[in-house]
Amino acid sequence: MYAREESAAEMWRELPDPDHVEAAATAFRMLSDPTRVRVLWLLCGAEHDVTSLASKIGAARPAVSQHLAKLRLAGLVSLRRDGRRAVYAARGGHVRRLLAEAVEAADHHLTGTADHD
Repeated sequence: MYAREESAAEMWRELPDPDHVEAAATAFRMLSDPTRVRVLWLLCGAEHDVTSLASKIGAARPAVSQHLAKLRLAGLVSLRRDGRRAVYAARGGHVRRLLAEAVEAADHHLTGTADHD
């Protein structure tokens, strides 16, 4: 085993700080809704406002706005103002990787493809 693999294996032997576990569980709860997964997927690719997101996923603007508020509270989405317009984006590479891994795991589950570590 390489030194990097040893340190990675060591990481899994101790539980994370309780605050981190709670924040992670909250993020996973937010991703338990298919609409929020779709919204976050689009935000991983580019910034969007509520109207464009609602149009792309076929949902009502108020519903999308509520989903965005929950994603923001969980720290998965950021907001910036562009004049009077609110523009949303995924909060960085960790969020993009988390979502990509979740969808990849779903693909493995649905297709029966073997996992590779």
